[in-house]
Amino acid sequence: MCRNIRTLHNFEPHATSEEVHAAALQYVRKVSGSTKPSKANEDAFEAAVHEIAHITQHLLDSLVTHAPAKHRDEEAAKARARAAVRFGTT
Repeated sequence: MCRNIRTLHNFEPHATSEEVHAAALQYVRKVSGSTKPSKANEDAFEAAVHEIAHITQHLLDSLVTHAPAKHRDEEAAKARARAAVRFGTT
């Protein structure tokens, strides 16, 4: 999986439309193999991002869980700690 696509489900506060769009954009970039489409492919690229973001939002709205919601700040701190161990930074 693309490292830039983050889990969006079961967070408090809920994922914003910007986060959903960013994940859709990363997915389309990965699948298409380009970060910026040519002019000829720009409309198809943007349409795919829009559709995937729309479907992703529907998915997130439909998912149910009994687990307590994760807190973004706590998860970000855990990720920074893992990165520090992995890359040897402080």
